[in-house]
Amino acid sequence: MEILKVQDLCKTYDTGGVPVKALDHVSFTVDKGEFVAIVGASGSGKSTLLHILGGVDKPTSGHVYLNGKDVYELNENNLAIFRRREVGLIYQFYNLLPILNVKENITLPVLLDGKKPDTKYLNDLIHTLGLESRVNHLPNELSGGQQQRVSIGRALMNHPALLLADEPTGNLDSKSSLEILELLKVSNEKYHQTIIMITHDKELALHAKRIITIEDGKIIHDELVGEEHANS
Repeated sequence: MEILKVQDLCKTYDTGGVPVKALDHVSFTVDKGEFVAIVGASGSGKSTLLHILGGVDKPTSGHVYLNGKDVYELNENNLAIFRRREVGLIYQFYNLLPILNVKENITLPVLLDGKKPDTKYLNDLIHTLGLESRVNHLPNELSGGQQQRVSIGRALMNHPALLLADEPTGNLDSKSSLEILELLKVSNEKYHQTIIMITHDKELALHAKRIITIEDGKIIHDELVGEEHANS
């Protein structure tokens, strides 16, 4: 079932009077429960695409439909609600609040939405992330890999329609990187979470089930990953 539809998306930036086309008529769809990697070199437009999918940046033209809703027809207030409820964002540098402990950081999106955290789901999430012994620790008491686990938990806590990961292993060593990728795969398989991951590393992209390659703001390849790679 289609959950995301990107239609003829363009984004142009004005850099000192010179227009730079970051996205050039990009179109694709994603089904519910897919794990998609978007690969490209620096400056290819992949991060711009991710920010537009997440409601963080607006396109120059084109449409983004999530669950059939045209995201950029929403007013500013509803767009903010969309970002909070429908999208989970994982960044390279974690973006955890330093004064909140692990549990507080994970539940923050739910609390900001004026809701009570689902205790059973929260405990299951903490167990899946391997953070049971760290729930009362502050971010500065955690390793980089543990901090990224917390950011994954925070992104999943609101049951988002779409999980967007922007170079989620870019600040980690190789061992922690593989652990984080395994956790993304677990969230995809256990929680049926739809994931789009941005990466410049083609080896890491092979952990996804589908790879979209972007170059100069255009999609040049869109292919499924073989089972032997996706399960490696």
